[in-house]
Formats: sequence, structure tokens, C-alpha cells
Amino acid sequence: MKRSSARRWTRREILKLSAAPLFVGPGVLGRAAAAAPSERIGLGFIGIGMMGQHHLRSFLDRPQAQVLGVCDVDTWRRENAKKTAGEGCAAYNDLRDLLDRTDIDAVVIATGDRWHIPAGVLAAKAGKDIYCEKPMSLTIREARVMVETVRRHGRVFQTGLQQRSTPEFQIACKLVREGALGKVTHVYVCFPGTCGDVSLPAEPVPDGLDWDLWLGPSPWRPYNSRFHIYGRPPHVVPWHFCRDFGGGNLTSNAVHAFDIVQWGLGMDESGPAEIIPPETGKVPSLTYRYANGVQLQVDWKLDKAKHYVPEGWDTSIAIQAFGAVFAGEKGWIHVGREGFLQSHPEEIVGRRPVGAPGPRPVQDHHENWLECIRTRERPACDVAIGAQSTIVSHLGCIAHWTGRALKWDPAKDEFIGDEDANRMRSRANREPWMI
Repeated sequence: MKRSSARRWTRREILKLSAAPLFVGPGVLGRAAAAAPSERIGLGFIGIGMMGQHHLRSFLDRPQAQVLGVCDVDTWRRENAKKTAGEGCAAYNDLRDLLDRTDIDAVVIATGDRWHIPAGVLAAKAGKDIYCEKPMSLTIREARVMVETVRRHGRVFQTGLQQRSTPEFQIACKLVREGALGKVTHVYVCFPGTCGDVSLPAEPVPDGLDWDLWLGPSPWRPYNSRFHIYGRPPHVVPWHFCRDFGGGNLTSNAVHAFDIVQWGLGMDESGPAEIIPPETGKVPSLTYRYANGVQLQVDWKLDKAKHYVPEGWDTSIAIQAFGAVFAGEKGWIHVGREGFLQSHPEEIVGRRPVGAPGPRPVQDHHENWLECIRTRERPACDVAIGAQSTIVSHLGCIAHWTGRALKWDPAKDEFIGDEDANRMRSRANREPWMI
């Protein structure tokens, strides 16, 4: 089957698209050149919030894909997505109805974290390939269940850690792995902080919202608009401050950077051996230590009073959002989105424009997934890779929640000598959403 190459968009076009209304009529995104329906990958979308809308728009511009169904428990979002997809797209309130469709080959899961694994497991068992937003899971156990299920059912699973498909991160991680910095001693990323237990007053459930299905596997609690704003999705993740639904900054944002750290350090099949939270009074910020001696810290900036600051680093600048600073014997590399890639000495990466517009990483990640659906190869951020990176974020949350330094065995997926922490590796799901 002949593949059409993806059009590269300018930064101005991307910004215009981001600011556009959520309704996009059929044909606007260049679908005239689409392949015959019988040759296209049938897609279903589960969760049409902020990220779900972005994913939908991107795939509507892919001639090798056809959007056949959208699912959301928010009627406004569901119907708006159906209009956006145009003729031939059906709308569903319950994901099980969408998964029953035999003409849907693959699904994009962009729900809240609580739904990622229950939806992913059901999709894999229904024979669908899967693109799942980050973090891959709500717990450590869920991540492992998803790996096992995907492998057992022979599915192609792409985790939405799209920097694996981005040139600047590919270059940076390759240089680090190949020894351009010598022995790596320190790595820094930003977006510190997790979340806690909250109790909010009950508010009337908006007409058109299936609140029980929104909660899904999570413990029942009354509706409050801070968890879900009915209708047009905001450009934030409202619910991630609540431990029932997420892990705060570590799982919503820092997980992107943890994925790059794991990749650059060659730890895709392993992870840190110790996690020390600042609550212990022993470290200034959340600190991970790997068995090979590398120390990873999560903070907004480097401070000489708190951190090791490598030669040539300007302490007035912030660590790039979703990026990382790798520091070693021979210098450092600082990488971030939108083409950002710097080093000290400069010759490690060569002279490159700082902050130059980069490619569209999510779209390239989508392209990689669609190609792997055809070839049945493993994608850039396969389920096992996504699980390891997601687990790093969960380890940080658990360290904060216990307030203790924790020893971790990445081969056994267990904390050493801490049963309270081990119990936090999993949570009970509400019926009928057990996995």
C-alpha cells in the first residue's frame, strides 16, 4: 500500500490551528487525497478533551486513516467531535460500544489517567491497536498489566511520550548514550510536585454528563466542576490535583522528561534504585539515584546552594519544560521542545539556532504509530518503554506520599523493606472496571 508523506506545517500555521474553534468541517484539513476507505486504518477516539481534540485534528489530516467513531461521557464534547470528524463518524457515550465495532482497527485513548489502563486492556482484548496518552497508567501495577495484555494479544501500542519522535531529543540522547559527555553524573528535569487527597462539596451534575462513567474505575465521589468543566475543554488538566485521578506535576508533565532521561541513560529496561523526597530533609528537591551512580533531580532551576552546577551553566535560566539537562565529565547537554538543543562546550552538539521552530512531534509520533500498525513492528515508545518511564513518575509520587527515602528493585518492581510503599503500587478499582 502506498503511503502519503505528511505535510510539514509552519509555526504560524500551527499557532493558527491551536487558536481555531473546535469545530473543523470535513475537507478543511486536506482529506481530499485520502486513500479508499478499504485501504485506510479505521480509528476510534476515547476521550475528547483538550488532548483528544488535538489528536483528532491530527489524524483527520492523515490520508491513511479514517475516523469512524468518537466516545466521550460529555455530550457536548462527543457531539462536537462527531461534527469535526464529519460524515461517517458515529458518537458513543460508552467505550464498550465503540470497541464492539469490527471496522475500527485502532483507538486513541486520551481520557484522564484513571481510564488509560481499563480502556487499554479492553481495547487490546477487542483486537485494537492503541495510542495512549501519558502517563500510561495510574499505578505501577496497571503499567505492568498493560504490557502483559498488549504482548498477549499481539497489539501495537504507542505511548504518548512524543519526544521519542522528535529530532532534537533523538540527537541529544544518542550523544549521551555514545559517550559525548563521558560518564554522566547528574541529570535535571523540571515540573516538581505531586498531589494529595481532596474533599470538595457536591454540585449538581450538568445535563449531558455521565458522571458515574466519568469516574469509571475511581472511587465514587460527588461531582464538582473543579474535576470536570462541562462542554468546551479548557487548556489545562483540571483533575490532576486529586490523587484519585492523577499524580500532579510528576505524572502530568515531568513524565515526558523522565522518558528522555531513561532513554538517554540507556535505562529503557530498568530504572532508579533509590528515591529520596525533600520531605526527608536530606535533599533540596525530589532526587532519584541509579545503581550506576547517576543522580536525577526535579526542580525548576539549578541553584549553587542546592545543586551541583556544571561549568558553563547559567543559573538564571530555567530548565526547559519537558526537557532535560545531562551533565557529565566532559560537559553538559540541555535539550527541550521546539528545536532547543545546547551544550557546553558548544562543539558537543555543534552550533544550532536556539529555540528554532522544530517539527510537529505529536504528528510525527502519530505517523510512526500508523506505520507500525501496517508493519506490526514496535513503535518509538512501545508499551514496555512507556511503562518504565511512567513508573519513574509513580516512584516519585509514592516517595512524596510516604515522606521517606525508598529503595527500589527495578527488576522485581518492588520497594525493598517498605510494605506501606509496596501497597501503593496498586489501587482497587470500582466494579465493573477491575483489571
